Amino acid sequence: MKKALAAIALAMFATTPHAQETRVAVGLSGWTGFAPLTLAKEAGLFKKHGLDVSLKKIPQKDRHLAIASGDIQCAATTVETWVVWNANGVATTQIFQLDKSYGADGMVVKAGIQSIRDLKGKTVAASAPGTAPYFTLAWMLRENGLSVKDVRVVNLEPQAAANAMIAGTDGIDAAMTYEPFLGAIRAKPEAGRIIATTLDYPMIMDTFGCTPKFLAENPKAAKALADAYFDALALIKAEPKKSFEIMGADVRQTGEAFEKSQSYLRWQDREANAKFFAGEHAAFSKKAAEILLEVGIIKTLPDMSKLVDTRFLK
Repeated sequence: MKKALAAIALAMFATTPHAQETRVAVGLSGWTGFAPLTLAKEAGLFKKHGLDVSLKKIPQKDRHLAIASGDIQCAATTVETWVVWNANGVATTQIFQLDKSYGADGMVVKAGIQSIRDLKGKTVAASAPGTAPYFTLAWMLRENGLSVKDVRVVNLEPQAAANAMIAGTDGIDAAMTYEPFLGAIRAKPEAGRIIATTLDYPMIMDTFGCTPKFLAENPKAAKALADAYFDALALIKAEPKKSFEIMGADVRQTGEAFEKSQSYLRWQDREANAKFFAGEHAAFSKKAAEILLEVGIIKTLPDMSKLVDTRFLK
């Protein structure tokens, strides 16, 4: 399968110019939206663009530590997370958008909870502060007149949070999770009701970024990373079945299951990136920063003008 995809990729992008071979380590998770990065590696697209890329699965709560230590130079994560990292002294710059969630992130509740307002005084499983699930919880509560201070948060990663609901764990009334783990809840409605997703609250979007040092020293490699990602999106369009199979394998899903998971998000091509960074990104980052300040995840605003470098999109 990998050989077949690599052959297709090489045929489709035979005229792509080579960047000088550069090693780069990227931190990410098994989130469905990041899967084109896996495809770019497995299909030889990074290599074709002159890159030696290693993809390292690192929980979102620890990804900034890997950047600060130098273990990785780049990462994939949600837009508001870059605000958190920079506010806490981990300098990073976004260079292209990966995806937007259209129902791929959500809140699951046990029977008896009819609305988000009913969560007051209840226990919610969510990743640690500074992560996308925690931010999603804060956002949804805020939109319903509550805050994280009104609930008890138990820190569980998205897969563990989904498993806790499926198992009917005592003491957990709700959970924050995302695809492909949210799909497990969809398949077992008795595990809980999906009370809200990013279709109701469109606030999860992911971007790819690197340290300013890496970008300054390796501008050609930075552009190659963006180009390889967009090539991966083209490959998905040209060979969806094979692409879904290899991306699904990375998160232990069949191609069919992965195809269903990815239907709840939209990967963002070069044109979509141009529109996003023309104004939406700055507006969202501003609102996100306000919420992050409110809930105490950050104490001061970082330099918001240094969060993005769009020159690698061209």
